[in-house]
Amino acid sequence: MAEPRFRRPAMLDMEMADQLEGDIDPADRGLIAHETAAAIVAQARESGDPELVARLVRLVDEEGIDTVAMMWAKAGEHTLPGALWRIYMIREWVKHDAAAVARSYHHGVNAAHVRHAIAGVEDPPGPSEVQALADAVLSGVFSGDLAVALERAGAFCRVVATGAAFEAQSDEGHADRRAHATTLRAAQLLRTGEDLERCAAMWREGRLD
Repeated sequence: MAEPRFRRPAMLDMEMADQLEGDIDPADRGLIAHETAAAIVAQARESGDPELVARLVRLVDEEGIDTVAMMWAKAGEHTLPGALWRIYMIREWVKHDAAAVARSYHHGVNAAHVRHAIAGVEDPPGPSEVQALADAVLSGVFSGDLAVALERAGAFCRVVATGAAFEAQSDEGHADRRAHATTLRAAQLLRTGEDLERCAAMWREGRLD
């Protein structure tokens, strides 16, 4: 039976990321993931074409999440395609749930002030500001210092994770189901942040491929 194709949902939560699969033969998926990621990043960075960068930032908007999933969803977390997949997912999540993301980010700022500075979200961090950060990070992957872009994305995830943990704690005892879901989201975001920061270090060492 063929694997299902996924269309861009009206609202995408981070927990859905690991469930998205493409319809490429598993035997070829790894090679294709690495080759496409390397080719796209290299072409964009070598061309210096702002329109190409803008088109890559809008890739999911124009082609659907299944296009990115088909290329990179199964890539390892500490690889270039895995990093690209996570950054596109962050942007998609922020786009469709900007108010909730901004609220969690706001709650996490004071406890993760250094990470807030690295992420570079403008104050006060509202929906427009977190959306701008998501676009800026993705643009930075294709036109700026890729390691810095990965670090910003990782720091952003850590701040949101901190805020989500506070929200879960506030819900305990009267909204336990929501508290549990929020705790899981915080843990996943923290893990994603750590993965992206490790990818940044690997890129600087010439080991991210």
